[in-house]
Amino acid sequence: MATVSEWVSGLRPRTLPNSVVPVAVGTALAVALDGFVWWKALLALAVSMALQVGVNFANDYSDGVKGTDTEERTGPVRLTATGLAAPGQVLAAALGSFALAGAVGLVLVATSSWWLLLVGALAIAAAWYYTGGRAPYGYRGLGEVSVFVFFGVVAVVGTVFVQLGSAPWQAWVASVPVGLLSCSVLVINNLRDIPTDRETGKITLAVRLGEAGTRRLYAGAIVVAYAAALALTPVSWWTPLVLLSVPLAASPVRRVLGGQAGRDLVLGLGETGKLQMAFGLLLSVALLLG
Repeated sequence: MATVSEWVSGLRPRTLPNSVVPVAVGTALAVALDGFVWWKALLALAVSMALQVGVNFANDYSDGVKGTDTEERTGPVRLTATGLAAPGQVLAAALGSFALAGAVGLVLVATSSWWLLLVGALAIAAAWYYTGGRAPYGYRGLGEVSVFVFFGVVAVVGTVFVQLGSAPWQAWVASVPVGLLSCSVLVINNLRDIPTDRETGKITLAVRLGEAGTRRLYAGAIVVAYAAALALTPVSWWTPLVLLSVPLAASPVRRVLGGQAGRDLVLGLGETGKLQMAFGLLLSVALLLG
């Protein structure tokens, strides 16, 4: 039976900035536009985090039962593949997380708009079919697209919408850098796993691009994220504050472009998460200062 610490590692806490940052940025924008509703912001955060945990456990389960995860893979604990937890337990954790996201989301639907129900259903379906089902799209190189859409555009714009009752253009622009940094987390993760993914037939975008192309994609996503954030300067002249996070980008970018692999990229994944959090905090502060 897996220990508590192994379950915590299995939920992949280094990916949680993917769920926190978009809600923080969306809420800061809602405050700046005089539409802040604190309890809706907290509910949006709960939905986002539950979906992130759910997709992580769902990936653990699906990859484990399909044999695309192995004990030799570096990175966080694989509960199913290593036998630390029964597949049914991991599946139950995933479904429980999705159920929590759905239940909390229904409150936002009831107090905002019915069409959010469709968005929520699509988000849960995207989380499951990333590696689940007979034809998982994550095995076809579409994982980054999904992350950009759901942990960038949908999360930021949705957070603004449930509080403000509308989706202004500022929210759509703010979602771009947030989505790109979320993608960078997946890119460096899949870069690390190229050798084992290729062997097991898991054709991620990283496998399709190869190591050199994936390393360039990672660096490009971070550079474009900064450029996209600076496009918000007309909204807030404080937006260049995000540049204070550039030193945090230096180390993971050097790791990736310098050809590091394996466990060195595990460190880079953690550094990318810290960059994502710092970037999100600085962008949120800039939006609040207006």
